[in-house]
Amino acid sequence: MSQEQVTAETERTGPLDVFRQFFSLQRDVLVLSLAMFAFSLGFQMTNRFLPEYLVFLGATGFIVGLFATLGNVIGAVYPYYGGVVSDRVGSRYALTVFGFLSTFGFVIWLTAAYIPAIDLGVIVLEPWVWVFVGLLLAQCWKSFGIGGHYAIVKQATEPSRLARGFASTETFRRTAFLIAPLIVAVLVADELMPGFLWVLAIGIVFAILGTVAQHLLYEADEDSVGKEFEGFGQIAGDLRALPDPLRPLLVADTFVRFANGMVYVFFILVITQMMEIGFTATLPVVGTIDLSPAAFFGLLLGVEMLIALLSMAPMAKVAEYTGLKPVVGLGFFVYAIFPVMLIFAPENVWILIALFAFSGLRFAGLPAHKALIVGPAERGVGGRVTGSYYFVRGAIVIPSGALGGYLWEFVSPELSFTIAAIIGMIGVVYFAIFGQEFEAYQ
Repeated sequence: MSQEQVTAETERTGPLDVFRQFFSLQRDVLVLSLAMFAFSLGFQMTNRFLPEYLVFLGATGFIVGLFATLGNVIGAVYPYYGGVVSDRVGSRYALTVFGFLSTFGFVIWLTAAYIPAIDLGVIVLEPWVWVFVGLLLAQCWKSFGIGGHYAIVKQATEPSRLARGFASTETFRRTAFLIAPLIVAVLVADELMPGFLWVLAIGIVFAILGTVAQHLLYEADEDSVGKEFEGFGQIAGDLRALPDPLRPLLVADTFVRFANGMVYVFFILVITQMMEIGFTATLPVVGTIDLSPAAFFGLLLGVEMLIALLSMAPMAKVAEYTGLKPVVGLGFFVYAIFPVMLIFAPENVWILIALFAFSGLRFAGLPAHKALIVGPAERGVGGRVTGSYYFVRGAIVIPSGALGGYLWEFVSPELSFTIAAIIGMIGVVYFAIFGQEFEAYQ
């Protein structure tokens, strides 16, 4: 696609125009993003509800926190090992292998509900253990997707319009994030089980479809994505080579993500365990709708993502006038302040809906955030820069879930969420003072 075509396409910024821009991108971007759509639908239908599933299977709040920490470990380590595998077998086959492993992870999550506790004498394997095992596999596809997505979009987009380039693919992908919780809300309208088992079954179907589609449609003849990562031996050099604008961004982002990691998995438990609040409304034609707390949480996630979808493209356009930094800072602020707003919110459905709508604004800065990460990188090394950035951030964030789980279980949820908000605000203030702008947006 020519630079002039990119420029013409990115002039459009309406809610539907980002989809038109998305479908005008290169074939490989389209195929990868379609696969992202399928897997994102499966992940979003399941991951945000797994903490409640863990509690159903007998896990404590601290165990839920450890589950979040395992997710952080995977997020830090998998992208590099994914790159090593891609170098060995090629991008197409790596995508296929990762896709089938992720599918098997969903299968393990589903079967966990039917596996009784296993007494090994020294220890007892509770059913929730298999949710941990499933996570190790379910996240495999993401091990390839992060760096590849960043690098390909950078190659296909004019530097001064990177935020809008990411907005097009993010809007398409996160449409799955809007649809997924609404599907869950319907299936668990009365109670979490057995509806959530059907959710897991649907996740398996979409994972299979995504894997098969990417294997048949993805053309890797001229693809260099699999060569972007070179393993752990490159980390020190890659970190030294990080562009200057990324250093304060990485510091601030790490504070914000650590804070989010402390509380993210507990959002559903605030609604279902602490408030135990559902949603009841009478609508014309439809009649009375009575949602369980788990289903109401799905509705809240849908509201959150609707605001995200409506705001990402306009904010990417705003970034071209204000710069990336203010837009990224807004996203950081929402990330930081939301936990304390949620934990102290009155038990009122409309206030909670408004709060989750506000939370959707954290995604408004996501395209600008991605542009600020990969934009300053030299052309052709965007994947490695992204991999280094996410490895460092992920490694530091690893203990956040365990810390949040400990405070939730043994101290109080209120203190856990308050400390998280304070840590997040440190990141916001740091970025406001030291954060740098990407030159193409100045």
